[in-house]
Amino acid sequence: MPWYEDFDRLISQTLPSLSVSREEPMAAHTTFRIGGPARRMAFPSSPEELSALLTLAEKEEWPWMTVGNGSNLLVRDEGLDLLVIATGKLEHMELMGDHRIRAWAGVSLARLAVFAMEHGLEGLAFAHGIPGSLGGAVFMNAGAYGGEMCQVVDAVTAWLPGRGVVELRGEELAFGYRRSCFGENGGVVLYADLALRPGDSQAIRGEMEELIRRRREKQPLEYPSAGSTFKRPEGYFAAALIEQCGLKGAAVGGAMVSPKHSGFIINTGGATCRDVLALIAKVQDTVKGETGVTLEPEVRILGEAK
Repeated sequence: MPWYEDFDRLISQTLPSLSVSREEPMAAHTTFRIGGPARRMAFPSSPEELSALLTLAEKEEWPWMTVGNGSNLLVRDEGLDLLVIATGKLEHMELMGDHRIRAWAGVSLARLAVFAMEHGLEGLAFAHGIPGSLGGAVFMNAGAYGGEMCQVVDAVTAWLPGRGVVELRGEELAFGYRRSCFGENGGVVLYADLALRPGDSQAIRGEMEELIRRRREKQPLEYPSAGSTFKRPEGYFAAALIEQCGLKGAAVGGAMVSPKHSGFIINTGGATCRDVLALIAKVQDTVKGETGVTLEPEVRILGEAK
């Protein structure tokens, strides 16, 4: 019996209220607007339902992955023979006292930053323009304009394989440049407690508006993309290297190195995963050949080529 038939049978018995979609196009769940169908997609509506689903998936050995806003994902055109667990319904956040906010994994960073600003709490302005959700932001220690999630995350309640629900703090989170412990331990963020500072709401609003202005001025926000395509190589800037090699505007099919910001590969319309991967390889080969620097993708590439 294929795993998804077993999934259909057991889910209806054990988690009857769980919303599930079949052959769900991943292009509808990534900011790149690229990707074939997920065999099954589940939409848990609370941390408890999410952890129960993960425990069942582990027990039954179903192949699974989680996705938030899909802002750092490139899914292959063939799709995913997986149970994709979408956290978009986990949108609750609340004040916890002592300048703290507890937010579920599916809360968008934009909403979270506005919530903090409205309550006179500073420390999250940098996150306002990052097109992701809290779970993914913690997973990759998202950052911009000098701020990173590791600066504000105090504790994370997560589901870990073989352990279930645990709380992690400090060094246990193993934050680094665009990484955390969850890239190694296979864990899933359920919710996080953020430690912020008291501030002036109007001043925070002004800071967020200035950062958004700078983003709109410098980044190709008018096109689908996955944000910065490459990690920053030590001692260099990826965008500067790409531009130096004359690759601004280079294209393969519907994928293009943005003429506005060469650190972004954009979907100009109808781009496939194959287009993007071919363009990534072209950029890597050219930059390596002309500068000796190896560019490593920051975008996560999912699925198996067929």
